[in-house]
Amino acid sequence: KGYDTGEHAPGLKLGRCGAYKAAHHIIKAHAKVWHSYNDTWRSEQQGMVGISLTSDWGEPVDPHSQTDRVAAERYIQFHLGWFANPIYKGDYPEVMKNYVGKKSTQQGLGTSRLPTFSVQEKTYIKGTSDFLGIGHFTTRYVLRKSFPFLQVPTYHTDYDLAELVDPKWPAPGPKWLYSVPWGFRRLLNFIKTQYGNPLIYVTENGVSEKVQCTQLCDEWRIEYLKGYINEILKALNDGVNVKGYTAWSLLDKFEWNKGFSERFGFYHVDFKNKNKPRYPKASADYYKKIISANGFPNPREVMS
Repeated sequence: KGYDTGEHAPGLKLGRCGAYKAAHHIIKAHAKVWHSYNDTWRSEQQGMVGISLTSDWGEPVDPHSQTDRVAAERYIQFHLGWFANPIYKGDYPEVMKNYVGKKSTQQGLGTSRLPTFSVQEKTYIKGTSDFLGIGHFTTRYVLRKSFPFLQVPTYHTDYDLAELVDPKWPAPGPKWLYSVPWGFRRLLNFIKTQYGNPLIYVTENGVSEKVQCTQLCDEWRIEYLKGYINEILKALNDGVNVKGYTAWSLLDKFEWNKGFSERFGFYHVDFKNKNKPRYPKASADYYKKIISANGFPNPREVMS
């Protein structure tokens, strides 16, 4: 969104290679930081360096359809695998290399728009994460969709997919954020299988609100938290190595190109008042109980 569509800062609409080049530099820079810490500070501090990646889950529209299953796998590889695969396996996912390479050839380009890592870079990047941070908010149904030949191809037309939602899914927040807790367990199990069950910290998970909740009674956020945290508990029972959870977020704050209009906080912030007073929403009290019990205080909330 920063280097392809220009929706986010720095607002560049580079299309073609923009997002791929930016990601390529992010991955190499991340590896350099990890090695710097590993060589200089780890022995003294015994700290950890990881990366935090945000990914939705992609579910096949028809789980019995090979085409839909392959499409859903491609969705995850183009989102999470784009960054995680080089760090855990040493290179971009094969499906990304194949699709972007094939489209680049069709567009008359001599080389793929997806950059390549040298043999030395692959070795240098592989294994540069002591933990995997995961931001997760929602899920999509996925099916194959071929895009016509485009003069200016983009990341979003490269993977030949359409995304659908179930109208029955609750959508308490922005138009993109549907509450689909079961997708989280599937994503966590995918990570376990794909990347050798790495240590996971959930770094972002939460929901915003469409309208300002003047009564601070955000029961939909409580339901969202209950559902998603419960699915993490199920993933733990599946053997996924989840070490910690961070809700998004403590306070209402500045959210990308939505500014202050999208409120994810447990605490309502009055932005019109120069002192910016904060008021706890109902979810703040609920989350306090979860923290104090280190899990669900009421056993009836936990379902297998």
